[in-house]
Parts: sequence; C-alpha cells; structure tokens
Amino acid sequence: MENRLLETLLADGLSIPANLDWEKIKNVEQFLEPNPEQMLLKELDNLVPPPKFVKQNIPIKSSFEKPLKELPEKPKEPFLGYSVSAMKFYTEQQKIDYLQWIEEEKEKYKSLLETWEEKCKKVKAINVQLLDKYEKHENLLNKIHSSKIDEITEQDNLLEKQYQKKIKIYELTLNAKLESIDRQVKEWQKRKEEFYLSQESYKKQVDKIRLAYTLNDISIVPQYVQLVLESSQYPDFINKNFDIDYNPETKILVVEYSLPSIEVLPTLKEVKWVGNEQREYHVSEMQLQKDFEKTMYNITLRTIYELFHTDVINAIDSICFNGWVNVLNKATGKRENHCILSLQVSKTIFNELDLRNVYPKICFKSLKGVSNSKLSTITSIQPIIHFNRNDNRFVDSHDVTVNIDESTNLAAMDWEEFEHLIREVFEKEFSYNGGEVKVTQASRDGGVDAIAFDPDPIRGGKIVIQAKRYTNTVGVSAVRDLFGTVMNEGANKGILVTTSDYGSDSYEFAKGKPITLLNGSNLLYLLEKHGHNARIDIEEARKLMKG
Repeated sequence: MENRLLETLLADGLSIPANLDWEKIKNVEQFLEPNPEQMLLKELDNLVPPPKFVKQNIPIKSSFEKPLKELPEKPKEPFLGYSVSAMKFYTEQQKIDYLQWIEEEKEKYKSLLETWEEKCKKVKAINVQLLDKYEKHENLLNKIHSSKIDEITEQDNLLEKQYQKKIKIYELTLNAKLESIDRQVKEWQKRKEEFYLSQESYKKQVDKIRLAYTLNDISIVPQYVQLVLESSQYPDFINKNFDIDYNPETKILVVEYSLPSIEVLPTLKEVKWVGNEQREYHVSEMQLQKDFEKTMYNITLRTIYELFHTDVINAIDSICFNGWVNVLNKATGKRENHCILSLQVSKTIFNELDLRNVYPKICFKSLKGVSNSKLSTITSIQPIIHFNRNDNRFVDSHDVTVNIDESTNLAAMDWEEFEHLIREVFEKEFSYNGGEVKVTQASRDGGVDAIAFDPDPIRGGKIVIQAKRYTNTVGVSAVRDLFGTVMNEGANKGILVTTSDYGSDSYEFAKGKPITLLNGSNLLYLLEKHGHNARIDIEEARKLMKG
C-alpha cells in the first residue's frame, strides 16, 4: 500500500539520465484556475427584481334601478255593442232587458274602476316610500364609493413608493454585483497573464542556465543544482525544500535539505474486507520509526547521487548534505528545526558505490556520515560543513562593535590582529561552559595560536586552536599539520579557522579525526554570536595584498 512508496525511494532516483531533459523542465504547469465569470453569473439567479407594481382597480359604483311597484292595469270599459237605432227591431221586453244589462255593466265597470283607483293610490304611496328609501341608499353608496377611491389611491401611492425603493435597491445591488464580477474576472485575467509571463521568464532563465552550463560556466552551478533537485520525482509527502551553497574555488557543494518529518510518512499497510466492512491496517510505531530512518538515509544518498550523476561538466568535487527536520517540541508546543544527519563525500569515492545493493544506513556510516544512532529521536548534530543562511560576507550594513565594525574585512586584517581576534572569540565561546583559554605568543610559524581547556567530562579536555587568514583554499597539508600538533600536544581536539575555505581533500582527511574545520562563513557566524559584525571579501583582500 502507501508505505511501499518508501521502499523504492533510492532505486527510483538511480534511473535518471545524466543529461537533464531541458524541454521537460521547461514544460511548466498550465494555469489551472478556472475563469470565475460563469460561476459568478450564476449567483445572479438568486438576485431577482421585486414583483412589478400593479395599481388596484377603482371599484365600480353600484347602479341602482329603482324597483317600483307597477300600477295595476286599468279595467277596460265594457263594450256594449248595440246602437239605439237597432233596438227598433227588439221587442219591448228585449229593450228593457238590454238597457238593464247595460246599466249593470256600467255599475260593474264603475265598481272595478273605483277598486283600481284605490289600488293605484296604495301603489303610489308605496312607491313614494321606496323612492325615499332608495334615494338615501344611493347617497350612501356614493359616499362609500368616494371613500374607497381615496383609500385605494392612498394605498397605491404608498405601494408605488415602496416598489420604487425596492427597484432602486435591486438596481444598486445588481450594479454592485456586476462591478464585482467584472473586477474579479479582470483580476483573474491579470493573474493568468502574470502566470504565463512568469512561465516565459522561467523558460528563458532555464535556457540561460542551459547555455551557461553547456559552456562550462561553473558560476551557474547553484541554479543548475536547483533545477536538478526540483525535477527529482518524489512522492507528495516530500516537499523538496532546500538551500544551496557552492564554492567555485573548492568545488564543494553544500545542500541544506528539509527532510519529511515522521508525522507525514504514509502508514497504511493494507486494506481488507471484514464481512461487509472495509478495514485499514497501519504499520506499528516501531515499524514507522524504521521506515523514517530508512527514508532519511535513502533521500540523502539519492540526492547526492542525482547531483553527482548529472554533473556532466565536473563542477562538483565534493558534496556536503545536511538533513534538517521540522518537528513539534512537545515541551514548548512550538515547531523547531533540527539537523539530524550530515554527510560530506567526494565524487570519486561516491561513484565507486553500487547503490542498488547497499544498505543505506551502513553505506552512510561507512562514508563517515554524522547522525544519531536512532534518527527518530530527533537529536541535533553539528553539520560537517555549516551552511550559514545569513552569510554576512556580502551584506553592507551591520551593527558596529568596539573593535570590529561592518567595514572590517577579515581577509585583509593584519595576521597578528587576526590571530588575536580568534583567541578573543574562543575565550568568549569556552567561557560559557566554564572553560578556560590560554593564549600562546603570536607568531607566523604555523604553530598553536591558542589552547582551550573545556571542563565537560565527556566532550571536553584540551583543545588546540589554529588561525589561517588565507585568501586561497586551505590545502590538506595544513590540516595534516594540525592533526600532528593535536597528537604532539596530547590534545583531545584541534580546531582550524580560516577566512577562506577548505578543499574536498581536507574534509576527507578530517573525517573520523578529532578535527573541526571552520571556514569563513562559520567564522562570521561565530563572531556574530558573540556580538561582532564583520565581512569577508577575498577579492578585495587579494588586491590589497598585491598593492
């Protein structure tokens, strides 16, 4: 499973070609950030305008048809039908009967007429009452209608104002949102343009490095090494953070590498089905510690291999790899950086190794690498070659002290003053632990410049110190001389300090011996530690000495 990635870390790096694939290096990532415009425009779906204002209809005035009672139909006059002249043909009795009938009919009509008139009188009286009632009702309806119109008009005016206010807020919100979308899209376009401009600049820089390296320009080595390390294919949990220092005179490369902490290592061993459930099984704590140790040594050897293997112009004679781990201090709750291993090896010796068959830890120890016996304990060690991230050799401004200030070029100091300075610094250094430094008489015979007595019962004892104010690389003969002095003095350790640096053969000779080599960078760091700021400019010192 995932922890098997650790098994092939070293082997995977051995298959890289000696010549970098420059086109692959230039094949940088694409700009993956999507254009936010469509996503932002979708947000406008939630921004809806207020419902359109529709005026209320004014109520229609109720029309009132007066439901008056109709007058009864007037009775019809009887039709008597016969003329008097026609009665000459009637008998007397018939005439009498006829006239009597006429009178009766007239009486009936008169009675019906009176009844009709009485009914009409009553109907008219009722209609007068109805007219009065309906007139009052009509007046009331008119008042209600007028009130309703005023009420509706007032409500319409209020609703219209509210609607116009909501419309204004909606339009302002919409415009602000559109402006925000436009701004964000423009910012995205700017990031995209800057990304590809940066990529083009990176490609040009790669081409520049390629050309310089092809022309054997060793001043380009730091940039070339950075490309080599960045192109190295590692699992995601290895971040490939590093710092580089290269000395073109000694051809020594120092790599300060941020190794992965034990917390980020994969622990998944396998996944099994138990019934209907998937279960994960992880490595034990003991196995994790073993994996961590193996990973640290694998990355160390692989990094050195990749750098030597791709050094086709032979610009690197020796590499010092310092492995750093950032861990949580459970006592303080803060994260701390610790150098847990350091290996310095020459190209000649390293190329004799068959890394496919070595045991990483045994190989590391055989090369005189420095580390604690158990790396998972995160015990800090002193790097073989210290890489000072705050190298002051090229800084123009520092805090001044009584005797040395920022203008002091240590490489151009008088040799007696330089030796005296070294003695003073080590007096301060050893006084912290209750130690004592006895100085010797200044001389140019290459002898001992100071003798320190460190009271530490384990690491202490007699220490001889020698100072070399050099503008050239310190040869291995000076290191041999110091080792001989240590033996002659019966000292526990020897320290050689110089303003310049040492060759790879010097570091090789010092391996496994009680000798510490401090170069110019280490010296500046030591001076700063004790409140002194200075600089080292080798070229300036050479010109002054020639003059």
